[in-house]
Amino acid sequence: MEGFRKSIRDSRGFTLLEILIVVFILTLLAAIIAPRLVGRTDDARIAEAKVQIRNFETALKLFKLDNGFYPSTEQGLQALVSPPTTGRQPRKFREGGYLEHGKVPLDPWGNPYLYVSPGLHGDYDIISYGADGKEGGEGADADITSWNIE
Repeated sequence: MEGFRKSIRDSRGFTLLEILIVVFILTLLAAIIAPRLVGRTDDARIAEAKVQIRNFETALKLFKLDNGFYPSTEQGLQALVSPPTTGRQPRKFREGGYLEHGKVPLDPWGNPYLYVSPGLHGDYDIISYGADGKEGGEGADADITSWNIE
């Protein structure tokens, strides 16, 4: 009978005080960690935009190697996915295109990249306007450009 009573006492569960202490500790941890994660999200998106721009640059160089010219502004980055139907026509367009997944990705904030060729800073300019989707800005809102990537 003594063993039976002991097993009943052991299976009572948590007291209200124990639950409140656990909730307090979890809230404290969330308050400390959450701000760090929020800042990291912006950093990760900026890094992703830089990687995508580098991928565009590689694809553009391959397009030029095959065809002898870069796509025009009018043809845009879409010319890396499917042969352009306007302007100068590529003679040796690579089967499957020059970008993975057969589509031009949006920037990490869901906006299209701006492509200009010939560019003001080289053969072409590629720009993401950052988190706010507008020219200029600071921090996460700052423009990410092909000519100014570290």
